[in-house]
Amino acid sequence: MTRKQKRLSVICGGLLVLAVAAALVLFALQQKIAFFRMPSDIQASDVESESRFRLGGLVEKGTVIRGEGTKISFSVTDHVKSVAVTYDGILPDLFREDQGVVIEGKFMPGGAFVADSVLAKHDENYMPKEVADSLKAKGVWQGESKQP
Repeated sequence: MTRKQKRLSVICGGLLVLAVAAALVLFALQQKIAFFRMPSDIQASDVESESRFRLGGLVEKGTVIRGEGTKISFSVTDHVKSVAVTYDGILPDLFREDQGVVIEGKFMPGGAFVADSVLAKHDENYMPKEVADSLKAKGVWQGESKQP
């Protein structure tokens, strides 16, 4: 083998090792990745697959129903479609109707979205960037144009 062939085989071997490492990382994270969707982006396949993802939008007015203990149900909307959500836990202090939220969870076999974490805005001028961008793209943004 010439010197050029040895160098080429070392480079190809290194690229192969990097490709295998990247494939293993993606495979390991496949179940942990939570994709962000708006209520109007949800398809029937998302409901049936029971995969985890983030649901973002506004808490719909008049839909917050507090149950026993820490159980709560509400709807998340993007002014096009809404999704009913159930959550069992302590909500952020700033959680309220007509405010931006990002909820992480999955659809259960009956078609109900069960959240295991709820993220709300942190002051009166802030909405999660991914929620605001999606609402702007759909043309239903009603907030101020500036973000702190």
